[in-house]
Amino acid sequence: MARRAPVPFRSRTRVGRVRSGLEELLARPGRLRGVRVGLIANPTTVTPDLVHASLALKQSRAFRLTALFGPEHGIWADAQDLVEVEDSRDPATGLPVFSLYGKTRIPTAEMLSGVDALLFDVQDVGARYYTFIYTMLHALQACARYRRRLVVLDRPNPLGGTALEGNVLEPEYLSFVGMHPLPPRHAMTVGELALLFREELGLDADLQVVRMRGWRREMAFEETGLPWVMPSPNMPTVDTAWVYPGGCLVEGTNLSEGRGTTRPFELVGAPWLDPWRLARDLEQERLPGVRFRPTYFTPTFQKHAGRRCGGVQVHVRDRRRFTSYLTYLLLIFHARRQDPARFAWRDPPYEYEHVKRPIDILFGSDEFRRSTDQGNSPRRLAARWKAGLARFRRRRAQYLLY
Repeated sequence: MARRAPVPFRSRTRVGRVRSGLEELLARPGRLRGVRVGLIANPTTVTPDLVHASLALKQSRAFRLTALFGPEHGIWADAQDLVEVEDSRDPATGLPVFSLYGKTRIPTAEMLSGVDALLFDVQDVGARYYTFIYTMLHALQACARYRRRLVVLDRPNPLGGTALEGNVLEPEYLSFVGMHPLPPRHAMTVGELALLFREELGLDADLQVVRMRGWRREMAFEETGLPWVMPSPNMPTVDTAWVYPGGCLVEGTNLSEGRGTTRPFELVGAPWLDPWRLARDLEQERLPGVRFRPTYFTPTFQKHAGRRCGGVQVHVRDRRRFTSYLTYLLLIFHARRQDPARFAWRDPPYEYEHVKRPIDILFGSDEFRRSTDQGNSPRRLAARWKAGLARFRRRRAQYLLY
């Protein structure tokens, strides 16, 4: 009996839906036809029909997929934050999986020995701290060093591509949660960031960005028609992504950021906090687009696991007006002011940084920590960000693809 040929990938694109870079590549392989490719992937690396790219590429006769590479949390995003991942073999394709969040974060010559081109296709969440964009940067550096091609398959920024927030990171505070001077909310896609990284770091790399079709900068993720797949264990929904540019700062404290609950980063608290006082203090700040609900929650793991925490749930009412970064700086400020003796800044190590405090590398300088310890509201700092954001907006302009 004749062997049945593999079914080629066919898009079921509806009129008006965004086509991801993955879809565009599968439809038009171009220079990658017949080339040995490796794929940096996680669960978000899917077609609109939720077929993982590794299977779609294997099914296609145009590609020779030879290896998979996993960013933080692993290729199936089953590892929690800060947990290193070992190399493995993928049960679905039988291909080797090289971890880029374990013994190394940079692809090695050995990893790339069977690869002519490296594909990057991972959904970002639009915040400076999310490490996937720095895995992409390390891949770009490795491709420059070992003369490989990097192909970035673009996907939407779920926070849109227009609004910027926060302070631009200072170079002396570079780390794996901020490897380049970006603001916390940068409003760029991964493809645009790759172009910026190559130019601003002077990397002699063969870089190709496969653009999306139909994405507009003001578009909400829900308008794209693309499925939301959890990019990491504590990023369950698009709502989580919207609070994350500020919510991630809580990791630099001894407050629970809601890990171990069903609403990570929306829930923030500690066993000693009075939730009604915290909510009242935050409501008095009159922050746009957001309300604060006093609540109790009990994390099942990580900070304060098994202990009842008083705190707030951050309810975003208007995404267009909501400023996540300033909101969470004020949340930390008021939580500390409520009980300075029991509040604490988290100690290193954190994300491969063993000297600087986690809050400092997250914020991008030590200014917030020092100012808060002196009793100053972060609103004093916010006025200084405008000039840096204006300079960044000019820097990024030449790399925008949409």
